[in-house]
Amino acid sequence: MDVLSDVLRAVRLQSAVFFDVRAGERIVAMTPPMSIVGRALMPAAGQVIPFHIMTKGSCWVESVDSGDPPVRFEEGDFLFYPHGHGHVFVTELGERVPPDIEHYGRQDGERLPKVVNMIEDGPANMRFVCGYLGCDTRPFNPLLDALPPQVLAKRPPEGNHVEVDLIAAAVEESGAQRAGGETILARLSELLFVRVIRRVIEQLPEMSESWLSGLRDPQISRVLQLMHGAPARAWTLDELASQSGMSRAILADKFTRCVGETPMRYLARWRMQLAANILSTSILPIEVVAEKVGYMSEAAFNRAFKSIVGVPPGAWRRQKL
Repeated sequence: MDVLSDVLRAVRLQSAVFFDVRAGERIVAMTPPMSIVGRALMPAAGQVIPFHIMTKGSCWVESVDSGDPPVRFEEGDFLFYPHGHGHVFVTELGERVPPDIEHYGRQDGERLPKVVNMIEDGPANMRFVCGYLGCDTRPFNPLLDALPPQVLAKRPPEGNHVEVDLIAAAVEESGAQRAGGETILARLSELLFVRVIRRVIEQLPEMSESWLSGLRDPQISRVLQLMHGAPARAWTLDELASQSGMSRAILADKFTRCVGETPMRYLARWRMQLAANILSTSILPIEVVAEKVGYMSEAAFNRAFKSIVGVPPGAWRRQKL
């Protein structure tokens, strides 16, 4: 079981590239917090993640509400804000301009990406594309919880042609306006996002503790694979420990330190994420949904769902519909 892929499927990752930005020697452009514009961009998403790909030139990017230091955004870089914080593209640090809120969203029949021309005079020295990844946050998104406010993936080394080729393809598609271009751009962005997440995992400090570092640890990764591979199975701590080569005590301690909660609590929350998806996308009776995620009793499932999600499964389904 590929745990990262399983999570990305369950939280329904989707992408759209909205803006193709061109600028001259100077730039001051604000991306507002997604709490303000996310609903206009992706109405059905629980969380909207802004991302940017620099295809030509460079500038500074300053976070305006996360406290992260400024970063140099250069050709071939991929930058995203997992928790939707606002940020500003500037030539000179400290420059600010109010965001154009009306620019966000999409009119009926409008093609994407929208070209944003910020060239006052002279040549186009800078070009980048801006897109948005949407995903579920509730009931449980362990990937989003583990990511920092700001992630900058620098241009890959020359020997790594895959990401370079993906960025080159994104540049070509953003300017071509060909049939299917929006879908190709969206899928390219999702591919880049997943590859960057893999790099984040590979580059984590040796002693780091998070869900992402758990994917790299052979024993914790094995436990996660077992639970994600058969979430409806009546797992016990003893059985998980036995199949992952740890004692019960070591498993409980190591998993909790790494992931931030006990194995059984993690399993319960993951089951509720799967159940929430089924409730939102099907008309299956609640007792059938309960059985699919490991509950033989509808009453027990109702109690567990309400305890973790905050509302009973029937109310969740009505809210989503």
